[in-house]
Amino acid sequence: MQIIRFAELKAEPWRNGGGVTREIAQQGSADGGWDWRVSIADVTKAGDFSPFPGMERVLTVVEGDLLLLTVDGSERPVEKFRPYRFDGGAATSAKLPTGDVRDLNVITRKGAFKGFTSIIELSRKRAHPVFEGQLGVLLQGQATASEGDADPVELERYDAVAGSDQRSPEILGRGFLAVVSIDAVMPED
Repeated sequence: MQIIRFAELKAEPWRNGGGVTREIAQQGSADGGWDWRVSIADVTKAGDFSPFPGMERVLTVVEGDLLLLTVDGSERPVEKFRPYRFDGGAATSAKLPTGDVRDLNVITRKGAFKGFTSIIELSRKRAHPVFEGQLGVLLQGQATASEGDADPVELERYDAVAGSDQRSPEILGRGFLAVVSIDAVMPED
């Protein structure tokens, strides 16, 4: 079972100085970039987002109340735990009407991958499995991850559990979990 500890992730400052990003996972591409990336960002200043042409983004506010995004001239309030999908190459800027926010970002290469984020409420009685191509990120509360008969491992806030189809890890607890799925897009005939 692979657990990615948030406390061990390196904070990378943004080029515009408006925040920092911690990369949870990514898959590299042939051109030296990446085909997809999952990260958590701290947004501490209003301003423009870096463009990612040819990519699609799913942004979810996970701490703080509201991020006011303007995407290609259209303003959109993004509330906590409500994923919002938009074109990564679009001219995007943010305002922080209620203060700093932390968000979960899923960025995928268009035509190659599609990213999805679902927010689920955890249960102490029924474990939630994390399958191949998924990450489970603890957003709030207390939880453990286990695999097979192994002892459960405590998760801290924003720790991620990588999924597997061999022995799918299961997450049990109280609180909220982001389940990020990265699906390969099948080419059209």
